[in-house]
Amino acid sequence: MNWYIAKVIFKISNARNKDTSQFDEHLRLIEADSFEEAFFKARILGIKEEDHLMDDDLQSVSWEFVNVSEIIPLRELKDGLELYSQIHETAEVRAYINLVHMKAASLQLNPQTAA
Repeated sequence: MNWYIAKVIFKISNARNKDTSQFDEHLRLIEADSFEEAFFKARILGIKEEDHLMDDDLQSVSWEFVNVSEIIPLRELKDGLELYSQIHETAEVRAYINLVHMKAASLQLNPQTAA
């Protein structure tokens, strides 16, 4: 068996935010014999995790599976292995760095909320 990271994309729909669209990107660890099986398992996972609920204001909110946009094979599992990276661009450098520091401080104060 091999390990893969799959990026599973959901579209979030609700009655309140009709002017903008939100997408929820999940990174999932998949165990499979092949790339094709990993892709299939990730798609099944996305379909099974579609959800429809009512928020606090009794507005309908739904997570609709879009598709699997990436499958990344993991050649080995070891401490410190890079699983995923993303470049963030902003004109607000100090605000972004302060946000990172605040999140890190929050993790240090409340390690159980990191999961």
